Parts: sequence; structure tokens; C-alpha cells
Amino acid sequence: MRFPLFIVDAFTDQPFRGNPAAICLLEDELEEVWYQKIAAEMNLSETAFIRKLHPTDDFTKSSHFGLRWFTPTNEVPLCGHATLASAAVLFHKKKNMNSALTFKTLSGELKARQGGDHIILDFPAYLTYQQDIQEIEELIKRAVGNMKVQDVQYSPDTKKLLVCLSDVYERSDLEKLKVNAQELLLAEKTGKVKGLIVTLKGKCENYDFYSRYFAPWNGVSEDPVTGSAHTVLSTYWAQHLGKNKMCAFQCSVRGGELKILLRDDGRVDIGGQTVIVSEGFLTI
Repeated sequence: MRFPLFIVDAFTDQPFRGNPAAICLLEDELEEVWYQKIAAEMNLSETAFIRKLHPTDDFTKSSHFGLRWFTPTNEVPLCGHATLASAAVLFHKKKNMNSALTFKTLSGELKARQGGDHIILDFPAYLTYQQDIQEIEELIKRAVGNMKVQDVQYSPDTKKLLVCLSDVYERSDLEKLKVNAQELLLAEKTGKVKGLIVTLKGKCENYDFYSRYFAPWNGVSEDPVTGSAHTVLSTYWAQHLGKNKMCAFQCSVRGGELKILLRDDGRVDIGGQTVIVSEGFLTI
């Protein structure tokens, strides 16, 4: 088998920043074993597989496709940056003629549309609920050490834990935070957490909030820029900031910017830019 393969940096307008994803274009479904093997070989936080839904579909003309996402260790139900990267490949490399695309995924139908120099993802928005700190006290300690925490929330839909740092901290403090992914795995004993968000209120006009995201439970020590985390962050910060239109920055080493619009219908628009840094073919 031989099929097109692209590497796309998502949520950035500069190469080698943002979050890289491998994108494979499939004419047909692969044997199930190949998806995980390919993702492990790519060894990026996500490898996405776009497939035609019908034999007569066309990557240039069709508007509906199947989409799956795999980390190096397992399949995940939702991935923002690899969806953004998938749409970029179809729009910019395959010159797809549609203004909007629909992806059939484990999280239902997800849409991506062109919006100027951004691609806008139409994703579900997930609520968070107050978390009993005693239940996950050791996990928080391993994540942020002695830093002051002003709120801890949990999203049962996504199994993400959100830890909000005190407003006394600056962006630089969040960037300096050193997190040992293996210690997170050992400290999480509830079985409920599959991703940990550490977030901080922004203090400048450019960004409303900052975040970092850790998912060793999915084989990703730290994800550079995470669209799925912002399906949770969007509802949290909209409530605390009293606004539904926000600009966010995920301050990993690579870093990335996300435009957020929380809608009244329980969904969120997440906008970002992309850079396609590599294209070729994968042969198996």
C-alpha cells in the first residue's frame, strides 16, 4: 500500500512551532492493526487518518470524510490540532472546492471551514464541575508543586482535570513549570483523569488566558497545542471572564495561538493557522 502523507504544524503561522500532526489520506479503510503501527512510527502527539466515505468520493470535490486520530499508544475520541491539520491538507494541498468540510468521527460530526487566513473548527463545548481537591491532592502536587491554586475543575465528558493557578502568577511562571509525566501517572489513582490542564488568566490585551496540557495517560507527556483542551477551557474562562470571544495561548516550548468563540448552541468555534512542512508518501 502507498498513500499520501503530510506533516502539518497546527495553531501557528511559523514552521516548527505549534503542534505537529501527521495526516494520511486513505482511499479505503486500513486493516485495524495498521493505524496504531503507523501512529507509533510517526511518534507525534497525533496521527490523523482521513478516508473517503464512498468509492466515488473525491478529496477535491467531496465535503464529507471519515476522520480518526491516534497517539503513539492509542486511539483518541477527539483531537483539535490534527483536525485543523487535516482540513489544511484538504483545503490547501488537495484544493478542496468546498468552503466547509464535515468529518465523521468518534465525537460525532465535526465541521471545519475557511475563515480568511484561519481555519475554524466547529467543536462541542464541555462544561466543568468543581472537583474535590482531597481526592486528587497528590496529582495536583505533582503537577504544580507549591504554586498557589485557586480552582480545580473536572470535565467528565473529556476526562480532563483543569487546574487554575492563582492570579498572582505571570505567563513566565507557567512557562517555567516543570512537570514530570511519569509522576503524574503514579499520582493519579482515581482512574478518572486522562488529561491535565494547567491554566492561568491572561494579563495583557493579546491573550485572555494561557494553558499547558499534559496527557501521559495517552502516551503524550506534554502536548504543544491542544484544541480538545480548549473545548473545556472555553466554557471555563467564558464563565470567569464574562465573555464568549477570546484569544488563548498555549505556552509549551513550541507554543500556539487559538481564537475562541463560545456559541449559544453548546458548541465552540476554535480558529487557528497552519503550516504544511512536509509531504510525501507512506509505503507499507
